[in-house]
Amino acid sequence: MRSGRRRLLAWLIDWACILGWVAITAAVGVPLYLAGVIAPDGVLALNLVAAFVMVIPVVFAAAICESGSSAATPGKRALRLIVISEVGPPRFRAALARNMLKLGVPWLLGHAAVYAITSTSSESATVPVGVWILTAAAYLIPSVWVVCLFAPGGRTPYDLITRTTVVLAPSPRRVVDG
Repeated sequence: MRSGRRRLLAWLIDWACILGWVAITAAVGVPLYLAGVIAPDGVLALNLVAAFVMVIPVVFAAAICESGSSAATPGKRALRLIVISEVGPPRFRAALARNMLKLGVPWLLGHAAVYAITSTSSESATVPVGVWILTAAAYLIPSVWVVCLFAPGGRTPYDLITRTTVVLAPSPRRVVDG
């Protein structure tokens, strides 16, 4: 299987795990919101709650996985991929930066765009230009990431920036009694 396709499938497995986290936070947060226990007021407050409850934990979890002994998120492990740097598994700071660029930035831009669109006054049919720019960036950035997976070399901008590479994990050694 080609590296780009393998990485894309690993990413989809990781997103299935992420959706599990989103479901858990929704199962807790929605009833609290409907009961009036938590009531973020305004677009900024909604974005901050979303960032602290969903985005930041996911980015940290992915960084912990990639900087740990397996050097891989669950999706990468399932498809026998690992993240490496020049000195082996990336250090936590590099893995954190990698996942903030890969997951955090597009996710936060998407949240900001959705909250801005939904908070636009229903009397005004005009969505501000800045909201369209946020929306375009939220779609464009991950699209560039995916296209780069299939380009020669298969390295994404976040891999280049953090000096990491995703490679096929070495095959486990078989011990042969002889």
